[in-house]
Amino acid sequence: MLEKYLSQTHFTSQEDFIKNLHINVPENFNFAYDVVDEWARIEPERKALLWTNDQDDYRQFTFKDIKYYSDQTASYFQSLGIGKGDMVMLILKRRYEFWFSIIALHKLGAVCIPATHLLTNQDIVYRCQRASIKAIITAGEKVITDHILKAMPECPTVKQIVSVGPLIPKEFKDFTKGIEHAAPFKRPAFVNTNDDYSLLYFTSGTSGEPKMVVHDFTYPLGHIVTGSVWHNLHPDSLHLTVADTGWGKAVWGKLYGQWFVGANVFVYDHHKFTSPDILHKIEQYHVTSLCAPPTVFRFLIREDLSKYDLSSLQYCTIAGEALNPSVFNEFKRLTGIKLMEGFGQTETTLTIATFPWMTPKPGSMGVPNPQYDVDLIDEEGRSVEAGEQGQIVIHTDKGKPLGLFKEYYRDKKLTDEVWHDGIYYTGDMAWRDEDGYFWFVGRADDVIKSSGYRIGPFEVESAVMTHPAVVECAITGVPDPIRGQVVKATIVLSKEYKDKAGDELAKEIQNYVKQVTAPYKYPRVVEFVDELPKTISGKIRRVAIREDHKSKD
Repeated sequence: MLEKYLSQTHFTSQEDFIKNLHINVPENFNFAYDVVDEWARIEPERKALLWTNDQDDYRQFTFKDIKYYSDQTASYFQSLGIGKGDMVMLILKRRYEFWFSIIALHKLGAVCIPATHLLTNQDIVYRCQRASIKAIITAGEKVITDHILKAMPECPTVKQIVSVGPLIPKEFKDFTKGIEHAAPFKRPAFVNTNDDYSLLYFTSGTSGEPKMVVHDFTYPLGHIVTGSVWHNLHPDSLHLTVADTGWGKAVWGKLYGQWFVGANVFVYDHHKFTSPDILHKIEQYHVTSLCAPPTVFRFLIREDLSKYDLSSLQYCTIAGEALNPSVFNEFKRLTGIKLMEGFGQTETTLTIATFPWMTPKPGSMGVPNPQYDVDLIDEEGRSVEAGEQGQIVIHTDKGKPLGLFKEYYRDKKLTDEVWHDGIYYTGDMAWRDEDGYFWFVGRADDVIKSSGYRIGPFEVESAVMTHPAVVECAITGVPDPIRGQVVKATIVLSKEYKDKAGDELAKEIQNYVKQVTAPYKYPRVVEFVDELPKTISGKIRRVAIREDHKSKD
């Protein structure tokens, strides 16, 4: 399958990658027909999706199965009046019906809006009104269906609400019965162009209302590099990405790139994350490849890994937030596996990464994916030198690269603010070393300016996180009459240290940070809290910490 889309499928060096990466883009590309159904045609018994849950239920789907169920789902959706261009929200957690549904929506030329089960009724109202959502397909759990029902009076565009069970309130249609009794699917005469909307994400920033990031039908092609190169997958891989289907990370790691390769996607459907459960599933099902955010790896390294047979695990990647070097070093010590970091946004596919032929530098994101023309520029638009901080940008003067979003839906003003004059501004700051490796600093709005120094939150967080008392930490700048700003550390302590919170421990952490990083970066203000304020997607809301500090002054 890869040979159809890549002129060269294997790369041995960054020079080879830059010179020879070329992705072929067919006209009217549709991932559902051109990849999923094509696998079903040429290798129908190839394993596509291995699903299990915390009740030890188990199902292995082949590509033949995925074609059948997505066809049935598409036919059922047609009977509900869903067609080309219609907006459909999927609140399906890690249920296998998510894969049936998103592929079915692609087959119809509809727009899929994956969403988290953590949404409240007001969150649902906001999304339905902003995107004119026509239908909602949801997991049948009381807390979710109750929120949907409460939202419906304010959602006039929603014509259908469907539950996959087990709970199916009378107001909802029954997904399982619907696909069982659906007529044979007939492919529409015309489905899509490459420029048509295919996927929309509401992405929660650290301030303001969620933005609507919309992608076109070529977006999956942008993830060929994600699966075949960064994840280092092959047709016999069993790959686990730890992500709910409501987040963009799910299509990064549980769908597009993986199925281009023909790998088997492992899905663990659970209600509550625990490290022992994840480790047991890796051992039980012989998972070969794992991708997860640093938070997950922080929990894994606190376990006694010698209790688990992890010999099947060959490769691990990490993304979602910046990686603290201490996590990299400890995981490598315990498993012998190097964590290969990657960076991207909901607006992009994989943008910067540590690729298989590279020696990772703990804490570095790696180097640019040649799919994108990546640069670091200062506030005057100048490309910065090695060692200087700059904003990560993508040059688009030669055309929109594969994987880059089309626009913020129904918000031209916001789109034009971040994408103008042939440059997309990510809003993320980094610096580049002499070897070309990129090092994350923080969001542009979060960089701290203290006594003439520019201090990135992440570099201080990396130092604080290595203290044994610290479980989580957020670094912010707070006003200071002499220095302009000073560094503040808002810290969640481990259970062993909670009763020691106070000035003495704060002083200990301050002195510790002075020893492991440049002394001017140490937090002059330390606050201990039970939890950090976060967005619905788990990003730390530093703006809320700054506002809270201001209100206390």
